[in-house]
Parts: sequence; C-alpha cells; structure tokens
Amino acid sequence: MKKITSLILALVLTFSLVALSACGDKTTDDKNAAASDDKVITVGASATPHAEILEQIKQALADEGYELKIVTYDDYVLPNQALADGTLDANYFQHKPYLDSFNAKNGTNLVSVGTIHYEPFGIYPGKSDDLANIADGATIAVPNDTTNEARALQLLAAQGLITVRDGAGLTATVNDITDNPHNLQIKEIEAAQLKAEVPAFETGDTVRVYGKIKEGNRERVQVFEGVVLKKQGGSNRATFTVRKSSNGVGVEKTWPLHSPNVEKVEVVRKGKVRRAKLNYLRDRVGKSAKVKEVVK
Repeated sequence: MKKITSLILALVLTFSLVALSACGDKTTDDKNAAASDDKVITVGASATPHAEILEQIKQALADEGYELKIVTYDDYVLPNQALADGTLDANYFQHKPYLDSFNAKNGTNLVSVGTIHYEPFGIYPGKSDDLANIADGATIAVPNDTTNEARALQLLAAQGLITVRDGAGLTATVNDITDNPHNLQIKEIEAAQLKAEVPAFETGDTVRVYGKIKEGNRERVQVFEGVVLKKQGGSNRATFTVRKSSNGVGVEKTWPLHSPNVEKVEVVRKGKVRRAKLNYLRDRVGKSAKVKEVVK
C-alpha cells in the first residue's frame, strides 16, 4: 500500500508540475474546466511491465477521486515528446540517466518525481544452447538507448564474450568494444520493439498462430495452423512464414515475429528437417508435403 500511495503522489505531483508550466491568465470558465481536468491523469507507459503496473493502481486512484488514463507506447522517444508538448501529464518507463540524456539532446526540461524499479537484464541464447558454444560471427541484439546498451555490453563482457573499454561505464556503446574474439555482430535496436517473451519454434515445426484481426472498432483472434516454411531476418525485423493446405490449395502467411498483432504461437508438432527454408513444399501435395515429426 505504501508503494501505491507513493506512486499516486508522484503522478499527482507530475500533473501539477506540467499544469503549472502551462498556466497563464484564465477566465472563471477556464478555471472550472481546469479543475475538472485535474481529476484526470493521463500517463504514457511502455506496454510491459509499466502499463500493466499502472493498471493495478487504477482503482486506488479512483478511490481518491482521480481517473487514470494509460497510453501505451512501443518506443522510448514518443512518450517524452508527448509529455513535453502537454499531451501527457506524466510518463512511466525510463530511468534517470536516459531522461537526462533525452533532455540534453532535445532541449527539454522534463523532471523526475520519483524512482522506479530497474528492469533485470538477461542473455537469451537464441540458436545457441550454451554461451560456450556461441558461433563465430553470431548476431546479438542489444537495446540502443542510453545506459541499457551499456548494461547489455557489460553483461556480455562479464561472460567473456567481449571486452569493453575501462571507464566506459554506463555510457558504453559498441564503439567502446576493445576485443571481440568471436567476431560477434552487435545489432543495436529499439528496446521496446522486442517482445519480452518470444515463442520457441523452428523451421519445419507445425504451429498455430493466433493473429489479431481488427474490423472497425472490434478485434478478434484468427488461428492459422500450418508448417513453418522459413524464418528470416533478426532482432526486431525477424519474420516467419507458415504454410498450410486448404482444399488442396497452398496458403501462406508471413508475420513479423515481434508484431503486436501476433498474440501467441503454439507449437503443435516438432518437425525433423535439415534445411533452413522449406520452399520445396510449395511444389508438393498430399503426403509428400508433410514434414517428418520428431519422435522423443
């Protein structure tokens, strides 16, 4: 409850700071309208976990007489721009070093009204089952924003994969890598563009893709089941193609792996294949178009 109260106070304080910076001479009607607006707090946040955390305090704010509106963003620039131009009353997604860097680069004067948790960092193996077996020339994605890139590079350095220049600290970038024995390709990407959890499947697997379909103001989920024909690209540009046969006609769909329109991907069967792309299936029908299943 103490944490919730602290966050409520932080949100109200941020609103007051923004409102004061925009105040001038107002008529009585303007003041009445402003008093009504003061009960609505619009906060920008990254979808996971910050918007989810804010959802948990909506009722607590409502009990205090405030309405909390949450606007989700999939990058780290727009929520600060929206706060600076008055679209938002507060945002909740960043740490102090990033905020300081944003202010310096953009000439803004956004202020922090409270500290939040640090997101834990981890190394996810991708195609390697062990960091000791990482292939020479392998591609590793790291966030490109201030300090988070440095944290990622320091984590790789701690595992002996690279060496970072002494003293680089939390401002380190790929330019501070002094030794790269595996010739790793470090790809800088927008952190929020990657899903926190990526489904584990490979070419040849039979999967069910739950895709979100928007029809006007309504949204539904459409399930597409088929064989993964290929996976292409990397990091936030990774895509996968699934093929199925419908009444003897081959149907294919391609999705970005990190698309918000892909709700989830379920593996129905693991396939046993030797190729990275199964384009030859396009010329086959019936049993010859099936992929052997991995038997455990």
